[in-house]
Amino acid sequence: MKILVSNDDGYLATGINVLTDALSGIADVVVVAPDRNRSAASNSLTLSDPLRVSKVAENRYRVNGTPSDCVHLALTGFLDEEPDLVVSGINHGANLGDDVIYSGTVAAAMEGRFLGLPTIAVSLVGNKHFDTAARVATDLVQRLGQKSLPSEFIFNVNVPDRPYDELTGMIVSRLGFRHKSEPVVKSKDPHGRTIYWVGPAGKGQDSGKGTDFYAIDHGAVAITPLKVDLTRHEALTQVAEWLQSD
Repeated sequence: MKILVSNDDGYLATGINVLTDALSGIADVVVVAPDRNRSAASNSLTLSDPLRVSKVAENRYRVNGTPSDCVHLALTGFLDEEPDLVVSGINHGANLGDDVIYSGTVAAAMEGRFLGLPTIAVSLVGNKHFDTAARVATDLVQRLGQKSLPSEFIFNVNVPDRPYDELTGMIVSRLGFRHKSEPVVKSKDPHGRTIYWVGPAGKGQDSGKGTDFYAIDHGAVAITPLKVDLTRHEALTQVAEWLQSD
């Protein structure tokens, strides 16, 4: 199996390097990742500036662009051979619920899906047990190698920050959603001008049984199959009738 690995924390991040080492034991891996932290870049592509690729080691490349740039570039001309799978991560922190809208980690996986490949986004809900998340990712990749799923699946995988042997299992879950974000943090720059920092994400609001939040809270890996289609299909008739009403 040939795997493209990317992330949003940058090519030097602990997560991507632990993941790459783990996957290299079972597959041919090539890394194409941002040259710096591009967290919360979402699905942005760089269209008005050129992208530059620098080789940092054998089959390891950094790009002056977003996570989506990296995967798009890799799959549309940079790589000589198309990989079988895209794995994004390991993200330094959770991508639960509505986090996926902002996440560069999920966006990198989504870009792989746009270009026809099965994809996995892996996040560690913490910053310690990256080896656990890497082992989970390896387990899933091996399972996909034995029994494939349609390429339209995007797996959003969140892993509790605990030793692998202390995981309580793997749960297929839906996305929950968070409370409203905390207020922006107002401050001053060295010149006395007002600046603002985006506040922390809210805690889980829809976090009951069946959600990704619930799985993590109970020590299990949360596996959420995502889709690209954002259409609210159940509302199509209602909106059509609303438009036609006097």
